[in-house]
Amino acid sequence: MQQPLNKQKDTTAWIIQVWLSFVLSLSATSVGIIYLPVDGWVKGYMGMGLLFSIGSTFTLAKTTRDNHEAAKLTARIDEARVEKILTEHHPLK
Repeated sequence: MQQPLNKQKDTTAWIIQVWLSFVLSLSATSVGIIYLPVDGWVKGYMGMGLLFSIGSTFTLAKTTRDNHEAAKLTARIDEARVEKILTEHHPLK
């Protein structure tokens, strides 16, 4: 009999901490870029760099999560195949 997948549930405190740290770091970096004593072109370049860094971070996190979940599913399929082979095997036949 197969066991149901245990979904990992993060605590509310952890979720709040993650979002607060994200917003705080984004805000602090943005304010730093805004008040940097350089012309608009440099600020724009740094702002684009910040946005690309955020986007690539989300993409990396999603890809890592998807690969981990795919590996778990592949392992469950392999385990089910082995279990089927073992149940069909009769050592006396």
